[in-house]
Amino acid sequence: MFALAPRSIRVATAARRFATKSGTWMEGPKAFETDLVHAAVEPEQKSGAILTPLFLSTTFVQDSVETYLQKGFSYSRTNNPTTSALEAKLAQLENGAGACAFGTGMAATTSAISATMKAGDHCVITDCSYGGTNRSCREFFTPLGMEFTFCDFRDLDNIRKAIKPNTKLIFSETPANPVLSLCDIEGISKIAKEIGAYHVVDSTFATPVICRPLDHGADMVIQSLTKYYEGHNIMTGGAVISKDKELADKVKWVQNVHGNIMNPFAAFMILQTSKTMGLRVKQQSATAMKIAQFLESHPKVTKVVYPGLASHPQKELADKYHRNGLHGGMLWFDIVGGSEAGTRLMNSIQRPWSLCENLGATESIITACAVMTHANMLKEDRLKVGITDGFIRVSCGIEDSDDLIKALSIALDQC
Repeated sequence: MFALAPRSIRVATAARRFATKSGTWMEGPKAFETDLVHAAVEPEQKSGAILTPLFLSTTFVQDSVETYLQKGFSYSRTNNPTTSALEAKLAQLENGAGACAFGTGMAATTSAISATMKAGDHCVITDCSYGGTNRSCREFFTPLGMEFTFCDFRDLDNIRKAIKPNTKLIFSETPANPVLSLCDIEGISKIAKEIGAYHVVDSTFATPVICRPLDHGADMVIQSLTKYYEGHNIMTGGAVISKDKELADKVKWVQNVHGNIMNPFAAFMILQTSKTMGLRVKQQSATAMKIAQFLESHPKVTKVVYPGLASHPQKELADKYHRNGLHGGMLWFDIVGGSEAGTRLMNSIQRPWSLCENLGATESIITACAVMTHANMLKEDRLKVGITDGFIRVSCGIEDSDDLIKALSIALDQC
């Protein structure tokens, strides 16, 4: 026999049990998968609509001059209710104090730099990043009087040696596009704090499903929302999520001045597509591992790089920062015959593969980085980090992995 709890405790427990109300949230923390669906989203008050409404309005009527902005909105270049809902969701998913959503990933990148640097300032940046990031630093910001030092971020000593008295920003990307090298986020963040600089991490390849840089000491995280957040090849978008409100306000000011806020329709779409990001990233990671293992055993493949493989040179770092054994849907490989053979493979690959730009989507994509995503890098810089003319970048979608492997096998047989 079990002793009954005192009557007062039983009555209080029963009262709590029957005092709950439909539409209210249960107490306590929720899992990340639940936040992906519900973070910053509540049923619309008047109608009960379960989705955040799409507010297609340029301007918002004020009740009086004295109560201007009392409702929080005036003009959609500054804030829009739908876009603000997405920004709140991004901040919660990335564990930040605030977020700004932009029309593209590059708008997010240039805004992060604009918010933290001015003429005369210096940035230490990874020598392997998205090609547009590299170009913006060399061709846009440098003529404005800013200085950039590109170096290999795999070794923290390279970063320390590149530091100058005027260093205000350290810009990393992990996993790096497209070579999939990794960064020690905590180590780099420590260096940044020692010199009073900001550390921004482009974490597009990882997504918060796999890694949240703000949890590891970074000050800002950049996401190209076009990729895994949106994930369906429909919309473009970008975001900067900041660890503290002061930095978030700086980015917001730049967003308003530049006028590059995300439009509400794109925000509405990404509010929906991001709900399934966890499911997609898990499937894409599993598929990428199967394809990487197939390629690693193929006689015509000379090199395969995927953070989930034991052969990845930074596997220990991948296991440290990538949660739940997930390593993403991106990989790359080289084949016998070098660049010419790689180009032949990309020209002969059949569906379900698509030869095009973009990544992180439901469709599996093969990209010729040398002529597509990284064509705007200086050729010597591109070759230095290993992006040859025949470099084959793979973004795994959610199709059947056996179908994808079969198509790869057919293409390899022709090389």
